[in-house]
Amino acid sequence: MTTPARIRSRRSVRRLLLAALTAAALAVAGFLYLTPAQAQANGFHIVGNDLVDANGNVFIMRGSTHPYEWYQGQNESISDMSAKGANTIRVVLGSGQQWGPTPASSVAALIDECKANQVVCVLEVHDTTGYGDQYAPNAASLDQAVDYWASIQDVLEGEEAYVLINIGNEAWGNDNVSGWEPAATAAVQRMRSLGFEHTLVIDAPNWGQDWTNTMRDGAAAQNIFDADPQANTLLSVHMYSVYAQPQAVIDYFDAFEAKGLPLIIGEFGEDTTTTIESEAEARGIGWISWSWSGNNGQTHDQTLNFDPNQLTPWGERVFNGPYGIGATAERASIFDDGTDPTSPDDPTSPDDPTTPPEGDCSAEITVSNSWGSGWQGNVSVTADSDAIDDWTLQWTWPGSQTVSSSWNTELTQSGSTVTATSVGWNAKVSSGETRQVFGFIATSATATPGVTCSAA
Repeated sequence: MTTPARIRSRRSVRRLLLAALTAAALAVAGFLYLTPAQAQANGFHIVGNDLVDANGNVFIMRGSTHPYEWYQGQNESISDMSAKGANTIRVVLGSGQQWGPTPASSVAALIDECKANQVVCVLEVHDTTGYGDQYAPNAASLDQAVDYWASIQDVLEGEEAYVLINIGNEAWGNDNVSGWEPAATAAVQRMRSLGFEHTLVIDAPNWGQDWTNTMRDGAAAQNIFDADPQANTLLSVHMYSVYAQPQAVIDYFDAFEAKGLPLIIGEFGEDTTTTIESEAEARGIGWISWSWSGNNGQTHDQTLNFDPNQLTPWGERVFNGPYGIGATAERASIFDDGTDPTSPDDPTSPDDPTTPPEGDCSAEITVSNSWGSGWQGNVSVTADSDAIDDWTLQWTWPGSQTVSSSWNTELTQSGSTVTATSVGWNAKVSSGETRQVFGFIATSATATPGVTCSAA
């Protein structure tokens, strides 16, 4: 979307199925879950055309946009959107060519706010909007956007499980559209050469709307995706008036399904809502709507003056519509607090209480998917009366099980004994908290042996 002053006019079952299919596909591939193409095991990554979170679960974006750079006093926006069910918030930043630059300290605070409110944070540089177009003479290039990301890299490193980087908003206009592909390719490659391991997002040309079908058709989208040595780039289209007819939306989604490439709707407005939301829900495509407030009018404002109690008709459709956020959004599993260790099918009698294990922490393996020749396990850690700063887990398999791959942990297996340690960002567990900390793929039959937890 442009600046505020220039505006252009079934849940859980599907998620579990997608997770199972993803895990099965990995098993068929020889359990190569942590290949070089998915090297950023501590964060979001792409599997097929799905965005997968750090726990190995498919994540489907349902969110809105916080115009932070222009309205820095609206500090409650992230918590307000989260309270209405958003699982993703796209945050407008400035790189210094037109707005900002947004300082690293502010970006760090925004990330903390997103994490505190259990929403995935998609950070974007807005200065690139319409680059190369006669109507955007001051727009920044994608290369300049990468300069900005490099300048704040210190606060982004270690946040790969919570933050995606939209390198530049609508970073190509309508002129010389053939220049978009090499510019996007170079930006992705440069981000990787700088050491960024986040999922990257690339917007389509034509001010994001791709009305020339440059990203939809031909080889450009595939070439950009292939240019990423980590195979961890999302393609994003912004659907405004070009997609007012339902068939235009359907044709676009069909084209990307045929390509097998990951796609999100990075922005869309009121005039194209119904088909986008219903088709995205049916196909498991993520979307982020524009925007919470501040658009100099109600056309794209979802609230009046940032007041969550005053939703506009557009806001009602986004948050409360039949395919809106309230009906379809699910939190990323990285924010899961874990499950009650007492199974509802086998309740513990108050007269026969469960004796907690000795030590400062306990841990549990749960089976999330199984496909005969292998299975996926998730591991949670519970801190007892005191918070813990680090943990080491150990268990012994009862049979021939072996761990073929894992994520969010340093894991070794010697004989039938498995030892797992934290990877830094998931080391701390608050007093009384149960936190899902890592996952793994194992061979042979499912098993949930007792786990020894040692805290630091």
